[in-house]
Amino acid sequence: MMNHKPRLLLIGCGDIGMRLLALLRGRYRIFAVTRHGEHAQAIRAAGAIPIVADLDRPATLARLSRLARRIVHLAPPPSSGERDTRTRNLIAFLPRHAQMVYVSTTGVYGDCAGELIGETRRPNPQNARARRRVDAERCLRAWAKRSGARLSILRVPGIYARERLPILRLQNGTPALRAEDDVFTNHIHADDLARIIELALARGMANRVYHAVDDSDMKMGDYFDAVAAAFDLPLPPRVPRAELQAQVSPILLSFMSESRRLSNRRIKEELGVRLRYRDVASALAGFSAAACPSTDPSPVRGESA
Repeated sequence: MMNHKPRLLLIGCGDIGMRLLALLRGRYRIFAVTRHGEHAQAIRAAGAIPIVADLDRPATLARLSRLARRIVHLAPPPSSGERDTRTRNLIAFLPRHAQMVYVSTTGVYGDCAGELIGETRRPNPQNARARRRVDAERCLRAWAKRSGARLSILRVPGIYARERLPILRLQNGTPALRAEDDVFTNHIHADDLARIIELALARGMANRVYHAVDDSDMKMGDYFDAVAAAFDLPLPPRVPRAELQAQVSPILLSFMSESRRLSNRRIKEELGVRLRYRDVASALAGFSAAACPSTDPSPVRGESA
């Protein structure tokens, strides 16, 4: 019997990709790209057809051009360099007149001194990691224009969930900034992000940027304090910025050097998003401290979905 469901190509199938599969598998015939063959069984069990391909190896990508015209791009850039060579390799095999949702990062804005910003704010990336994301966005915009594609870009802040909290950081006593030096940070629950991607696929406008962010309005140290309180852990020590520089890694320091607050008006008004987890505080209230998570998938903000 023929499968008449519309086809969807999912590029990258980590935590967010698997959550998205649970939402979409009943409506789409999904082809999920992974570069790890050992992940294929889990993808198949989640209801998708695994495709083993590597964005760093263009020779493995040729068959992607024939699979689907609806595409969700979750794969992160490489870990070095100024360009997203993976997205550049992928573009060569994308079909014309496709529809894509690309998951980027709010790090493209750099430091905004705590200002509340909308999606029209000009990117100002201040590290190579963010510059690679800006490169990916620009390349995809150019592809969409010349190929007649509809591209929606989601800029995503720190992704959290019950299993994605800074527990080890707190257990290790890693310091946070004192209040007068602290920065505003932004958040989205992993389940809400999957739902936003689903809605962007259905309702996202062409060449449109959306902030995939919740209603939280808090500084980073307050976030760590809230997680510590929820799981009965010691509060992190607060130190001046000059002292923090000698105690944390350069990548963590970069996260703690950018302050911004993000408007989520567009996802609510244009995509019809209704957040399940309105803010971090309400989400933490529903988490149980009885089984404290023991792993931290990301240092502070989500860089890979």
